[in-house]
Amino acid sequence: MEIKILGPGCPKCKTLEKITREVVEQNGIEATIVKVEDIMQIMKYGVMTTPALVVNEKVEIKGRIPSAEEIKNVLTK
Repeated sequence: MEIKILGPGCPKCKTLEKITREVVEQNGIEATIVKVEDIMQIMKYGVMTTPALVVNEKVEIKGRIPSAEEIKNVLTK
């Protein structure tokens, strides 16, 4: 599984990355986590408000910080 955190490096983006890494580690999920900060790459996903969580090239959550439980649900469905 490939997970991308889209965001220019703002506090919300860093929080999303931190929570996502914790969920992956705590649940033994096999995943590669990549931080995408380039605004042109972010725009290719059609994301206008960050942070965003992309799983296997599909935008799952954007424009807010989800709970750890919500991230877990997205990653384990």
